[in-house]
Amino acid sequence: MHHFDPSTEIQDYLVFGEYGDVNPSITDSSTYTFLSPEKMKELFDHEVEGCFLYSRHWNPTNKYLADALARLEDSESALVTSSGMAAIVCSILQICSTGDEIISSRTIYGGTYAFLKNLLPRFGINVKFVNTLDLDAVKTAITSKTKLIFCESVSNPLLEIADVPKLSELANSHNIKLMIDNTFSPIILSPIHLGAHIVVHSLTKFINGTSDCVAGCVCSNKDFICQMMDINSGTAMLLGPVLDSHRAASILKNLHSLHIRIEKHSKNAMFLAENFEKLGLKVYYPGLASHSGNNLMKKLMNEGFGFGGILAIDAGDEKTADALMKKMQDAKVGYLAVSLGYFKTLFSSPGHSTSSEIPKDEQEKMGLSAGLVRISIGLDNNILKTFERIKKCFVDVGLLKS
Repeated sequence: MHHFDPSTEIQDYLVFGEYGDVNPSITDSSTYTFLSPEKMKELFDHEVEGCFLYSRHWNPTNKYLADALARLEDSESALVTSSGMAAIVCSILQICSTGDEIISSRTIYGGTYAFLKNLLPRFGINVKFVNTLDLDAVKTAITSKTKLIFCESVSNPLLEIADVPKLSELANSHNIKLMIDNTFSPIILSPIHLGAHIVVHSLTKFINGTSDCVAGCVCSNKDFICQMMDINSGTAMLLGPVLDSHRAASILKNLHSLHIRIEKHSKNAMFLAENFEKLGLKVYYPGLASHSGNNLMKKLMNEGFGFGGILAIDAGDEKTADALMKKMQDAKVGYLAVSLGYFKTLFSSPGHSTSSEIPKDEQEKMGLSAGLVRISIGLDNNILKTFERIKKCFVDVGLLKS
């Protein structure tokens, strides 16, 4: 597998504003003028690359961001949406119709789980939830009706690592699509480079990095992106998940610092994970040798960005987890809040927040403890000070002896 460096791809992406501005101009327009009625007819009859007619379809600012994201993910093409869920929903509905089946990982973000489990059956689309780490289980679940395998490259919240090349082989041999949510590991893992057909992101998280907007994207081959943007039958066109051009412009600016931020998030997370483990706590972090996906991640990851900014610890039970999070917020470790990828540390109890849509028995099957605390590590410059603060919180709630 040849080496791919997403940071260089982003660095080499040069787009200028209309007066030579170093940032591309923001197109603050919902509709676009045509030089002739014939040109308008041509555009509505055939897709013409690089032409703009109405901002629900494309606008130049969103196109700049989409092209940059395609470079980041090593895909031919990309589109941006108003949320990560919009990216997932539009992609799946573009591929699947009534009677089709999907195989999904059982450890996925709660919103995705709710869409697959509760909403898709209303359209006659059946979803089988399996442990996608078990390739035989995936293989067994495939039928003539299967159209798609869906999983997260690094799963939420247990941080399991998907074997993308093996899943890709399986998908290709049955002529089905492999779709990967890469929200937890942008720049660290490049699923399309590893064999995935479609990659989705919640840009809200690490890619934007400032917790000030909600956005998503789909990266794939040109044909699939054109299908999604088709005027007559494209889900991204007809369901209308449009991202505002001002937001697209600010995300594009933040994208250029992604490599620096991810490296720092990873370095801080690794320091905390190693030290928490030394204290005898149960820690989930793919950078630790004790993590089941450690060797696989080392094999698949791009060099130089670390193992990501998210770790989880098991506080044992719900009451201790709640007390710990309250203490950490009071100790100025960060905020008790859902979401991730912010420059400050954020923590939540997934069983009661971001994975709450998954029924309790399912949570138990996948090993999601009621005491699990997911921590998105910030860009703290003095991570030792952060560690000392958290350690004191561990003592205060009885997880450690003083």
